[in-house]
Amino acid sequence: MSPRLTIGCGYDQLPGASDHPLDGVFGLGRGKSSIVSQLRDQGVVKNIFGHCIGGQGGFLFLGDVYDPSRITWTPMSRDHTKHYAAGSAELRFGGRSTGFKNLDVIFDSGSSYSYFTSQIYHALLTLIHKELSGKSLKEATDDHTLPFCWRGKKPFKSTRDVRKYFKSLAFSFSSGWRSKSQFEIPPEGYLIISSKGNACLGILNGTDVGLNNVNMIGDISMQDKLLVYDNEKQSIGWAAANCEQHLRSSSM
Repeated sequence: MSPRLTIGCGYDQLPGASDHPLDGVFGLGRGKSSIVSQLRDQGVVKNIFGHCIGGQGGFLFLGDVYDPSRITWTPMSRDHTKHYAAGSAELRFGGRSTGFKNLDVIFDSGSSYSYFTSQIYHALLTLIHKELSGKSLKEATDDHTLPFCWRGKKPFKSTRDVRKYFKSLAFSFSSGWRSKSQFEIPPEGYLIISSKGNACLGILNGTDVGLNNVNMIGDISMQDKLLVYDNEKQSIGWAAANCEQHLRSSSM
């Protein structure tokens, strides 16, 4: 079978010149023109795709070629037909509720970092600063890699070196009557190590970049997870995974 696909060309890249210009975007949105939708219409695959992102690589798949028994599911939001969104989420920090509930959350593999609304972003910063109080990490105001970075007694080599100082985040989604699906983000899923060896917060203020009331889970927070976007059942699923190992052992 040789499917026929419609593709487009982009001429204007916004916001403008960049040190890392895009070569292109692989269209996998929820619309009829997406690659996976076109393949579904031609009977090639089901309207399902997924990805697994690791620190040293990963993989993408089209269709229902995954083990569904391992997946935690939550319904897609009907309020965001153009994005892969799961609504009615509660944000937790260190296993405890932050008090922020009924949140709109978008899963966007096209974004390198995660973004929270201004209110939640500043509340998270307060919780992190409180957690770091009295510990050996100090704010590195001279490191402008990201808005907030912290240095230790010696440069860090990996996010594994700093996970003991930070707590995990989690979005708890309402998946049905008294049913909850939890998307956990460990410290490695929201921190990066800068070229100076400091730990920097890979969650940014989404309100400042025009995301309004939407919280966005980007690539950094999808690491070491298999993400599945099932447009047939209007559900988003995830499972912990060693993405490099799966890539080496997979024929896809």
